[in-house]
Amino acid sequence: MRLRAVCLFALLLAEICFAQNAAISGPGAVHSQAYDIVIVNGHIIDGTGSPWYSGQIGIRDGRIAAIGNLDGAPRRRTIDARGMVVAPGFIDMLGQSELTMLVDPRLPSKIYQGITTEITGEGDSVAPLSAAMIAADRAGYEHLKITPDWMTFRQYFARLERQGMGINLASYVGATSVRRVVLGDGDVQPTPAQLDQMRALVRQAMQDGAVGLSTALQYAPAPYARTDELIALASEAAKYGGIYATHMRSEGDTEPEAIDEAVRIGREAHIPVEIWHLKAAGRTNWGKMPQIVAQIDAARASGVDISANTYAYTAWFNNLSAFIPPWAHDGGDAKLIERLKDPATRARIRKDMLTPGGNWDNEWQEIPGPEAIEIAVVQNPELRPLQGKRLADVATLWHEDPIDALCDLLIKDKAFTEVAVFGMSEPDVVLALKQPWVSIDNDSQGTSPEGLLGLEHPHPRAYGTFPRILRKYVREEHVLTLPDAIRKFSALPAQRLRLTDRGVLKKGMWADIVVFDPATVRDLATYENPNQLSQGMEYVLVNGVPVISEGKMTGARPGKVLRGPGYIAE
Repeated sequence: MRLRAVCLFALLLAEICFAQNAAISGPGAVHSQAYDIVIVNGHIIDGTGSPWYSGQIGIRDGRIAAIGNLDGAPRRRTIDARGMVVAPGFIDMLGQSELTMLVDPRLPSKIYQGITTEITGEGDSVAPLSAAMIAADRAGYEHLKITPDWMTFRQYFARLERQGMGINLASYVGATSVRRVVLGDGDVQPTPAQLDQMRALVRQAMQDGAVGLSTALQYAPAPYARTDELIALASEAAKYGGIYATHMRSEGDTEPEAIDEAVRIGREAHIPVEIWHLKAAGRTNWGKMPQIVAQIDAARASGVDISANTYAYTAWFNNLSAFIPPWAHDGGDAKLIERLKDPATRARIRKDMLTPGGNWDNEWQEIPGPEAIEIAVVQNPELRPLQGKRLADVATLWHEDPIDALCDLLIKDKAFTEVAVFGMSEPDVVLALKQPWVSIDNDSQGTSPEGLLGLEHPHPRAYGTFPRILRKYVREEHVLTLPDAIRKFSALPAQRLRLTDRGVLKKGMWADIVVFDPATVRDLATYENPNQLSQGMEYVLVNGVPVISEGKMTGARPGKVLRGPGYIAE
């Protein structure tokens, strides 16, 4: 009897399993088990670095529900990927879209690159805010016609979720923002009580969903922060499973010391470290990437969890005011402009800019001349004709020497001006890109060739970073294989950010997916004409919903706020 019962149970179990499989893929499948989308005939590159394989991907309720032979399975839509690659959506390790997402939530420049997730918050994060910060930064908000109605990450994330967005977004809490809330923009050091306030703000941000702590130590008031302050703040983020991401104190002459500082913060705060936009900046530092790589490799060998990312262009993009020494920023942009207007103080600024060495990242000493600075974005409409011109051209136009033209441009534009700076060598860029621990960052805000955002003249990386790597470094120069490039775009950054349900094509993962022809995908944006969308992304799915279909933007906003592991729901 016992054997007969066991046999009957096994038979019943087999019938149940058969019925379940039939419901998914058999001819008698019920509608409730239909897939929303099935992607067929593509070459699947799953993000792990493995070679492509064939298969069909079934998507249901925003997630990958099955991979395999789904012939005959009911579905609402079929995407034919014949002749194309099917890969995980690309993860931008440093975007800057926290405000432009409020202007154009679709983010065309991002999705046409295949970007489905962005990590943002470079030192100056979108939160926390104070009334004084909003007043000081009014020019930036007015430029985008945004009225900030949030003070915390929880409030900002709620606004995003109300309006919807084209891609997923996560954010660090910026150490600069925390410092500004408590200390303002001055060159001051926190008292123990003030440092406790700053730590509390980091804790709140982590509980609101921030993924870690970030610094941008080149831009005032961040240079005023000492290492011990950063360790204290990073230690708070570490308690919530966060990571420490940094635009280091120097990317030029004193970069070895800056890497040592990042390593020390990681070691003493017990937190993983991510170096943003790894580079060897300035002509005198060209050819030093092998030493930079060796230094990071040595730190990794010693047990420090440190990695980096790159955008793989030879020009960086930042505020023109970064050319001014940090002491002149004490008190914020209004004080900076006062100093630029004062002849004696301006003479001191000029002397510092022209003096090699010093204890700051002197970008003027890192470039061959004013022709290496391209005016990109201005806030003052009267200055808009200068966008796309070089500083040397502006100096000639204004009949001034280049440093005076730089200072006067900052005065006329309320210190808002952003520039592209040509200061890196191609061999250094390539060597950084090839490192197995280097992922990819766009380091630009999401934008559009149309509307308010289309009036700007951004770095071409804003539109072209990921397709450019696929075109230039995979297809044309064979620096990377296609599977390795996809790994750098997807699984590697997902691993870094602890995004355990994204970055790989696998059953149960969120269906962030791109479908493209590797033989034709390309960037179009140039320094002269940057506002051009990349080509080649036939389909881009965010959480299972197409934001690009048959090469055209759908306008859908299926993106999600991705909160860090320390998030506490209210």
